[in-house]
Amino acid sequence: MATPPKLILTVVDAMHPDLLAEATAAGAAPAFASLMERGQLVEDCVSSFPSVTPVASSEILTGLGPGGHWVMGMNWFHRVERRYIEYGSSFEATRIFGLFRAMYDLVYNMNLDHLSWEAPTLFESLGAAGVKTATTPFLIYRGSRRHELSLEGLARRAAEAISFRHAVWGPDEFFYGDLYASRPTECGSALTRPGDRDEYAACASAELISADAFDFLLFSLPDNDFHSHRQGPSGQIQSIARADRCFQRLIDAAGGLAPFLERYAVILTSDHAQVPVNHSLPLIERLSSEWAVLQPNAEDPESAEIAVSPTSRAAAVYLLHADPTHSRTHERLRGRILDTEGVDLIAWLADSNGDPVVRDAIGFPERAFEAVVERNGLELRFSPGGPVTDRRGVPWTVRGDSSTLEAELSGTSFDSHEYPDALSRLWSALISPHAGDILVSAASGYEFVDWGGVTHVGGGSHGALAREESLSPLLFVGCGPPDVSAYPQWSLRDIAPVVLGHFGVPLASPSPSLSGAGS
Repeated sequence: MATPPKLILTVVDAMHPDLLAEATAAGAAPAFASLMERGQLVEDCVSSFPSVTPVASSEILTGLGPGGHWVMGMNWFHRVERRYIEYGSSFEATRIFGLFRAMYDLVYNMNLDHLSWEAPTLFESLGAAGVKTATTPFLIYRGSRRHELSLEGLARRAAEAISFRHAVWGPDEFFYGDLYASRPTECGSALTRPGDRDEYAACASAELISADAFDFLLFSLPDNDFHSHRQGPSGQIQSIARADRCFQRLIDAAGGLAPFLERYAVILTSDHAQVPVNHSLPLIERLSSEWAVLQPNAEDPESAEIAVSPTSRAAAVYLLHADPTHSRTHERLRGRILDTEGVDLIAWLADSNGDPVVRDAIGFPERAFEAVVERNGLELRFSPGGPVTDRRGVPWTVRGDSSTLEAELSGTSFDSHEYPDALSRLWSALISPHAGDILVSAASGYEFVDWGGVTHVGGGSHGALAREESLSPLLFVGCGPPDVSAYPQWSLRDIAPVVLGHFGVPLASPSPSLSGAGS
């Protein structure tokens, strides 16, 4: 059997398919254009829900939704530890929770605690098969090789003084800005400098190509998201052009396009897109007028009634006490949330009696029977298995008003253009042990105010279930199926099986197939 070419999975954060097309048509992204001429492009690959980077990155690396990998957003409530997890929604939010605590959760706990150990990453599965793996800074990096802190001198002593001293487990070649580098480079560092991280990733990756140091590389280009948050999605052409120039450095390191494509297959994608936001949605303030909302770093979390986790254009509300008033409180919360300007829809789990489910001490729902979506006075209920299939071929039982999700229910076929892959995305999010009791998706133009009091109003954001922020381009060059059009709906969950299949590595755990079976 012939040895497969090496593979580079390139993730340009927040790149919308239409803006990639616009950038290449305008001549602003010639490297990406050359790939598109030689590959197969999927223009509507669907992101996770919430469509934010920690959740989507986990989905890319595991082939599972949040119900399988457990990472739930930029901010979520940890039921076991009775505290919020904050990955850096904004600098102000990070300060509210404590810089050390937020950085510790981001660098260590996301991979080594929050990401389920029952959800193997590509780095773990490929590494176990003898495939040499590598990554530039990416939120999900868990692998099989131990990496010690790479700082030296005063910087190392300062890091150790605040307990940044631990080794981590990552791929064979691992670059994580200031903290970890598997080999010396001339690239400097860029972990905490948004806007400069693409250059660092390109420099490190070019050196790995020159050294022939990997079989699989995850090449992360995060700066497009940073610029789009500030300037809005319409400003992405320039930041996509910068990402394109960084990819060109890899081509140059290989000696030009022809030798590059002889040695490397490429998957080009993004984790989500962005939409313009013009209005803030202060959900924490709204609910605080009637309920005791858990505050950051609260000394007595038991005195709070609910926890609220805004995560850009999505949010979660947690009921902290499963007492006899649980159903009544849940109903009052739903009413108050739906009555809030800027809320598009809510979703929750119901038991066989139609009551909101109660979760166990870890967070798993007890006796979950079906999911419920409420929007504009309409209601839709659904559960896995049954006579109705979505575009991916996943079977469901569906009852209620399909227009709740602006879906067409034709015979036994369910499809929503406005909320793509909605049933699988909502179900997977709701059954995660770290999910809120009520999940919220914002209406067009609105963003939830984070715990630091910050939004991206005037710029771009993402996180909701709606179409425009939920789509990613997915380009295969030298890999992938013979015909991408044979699969009616691609999602980020399909990337991991393609990567594993490229190297002849079997799936290490159940994962959605390309035909859509499973969710």
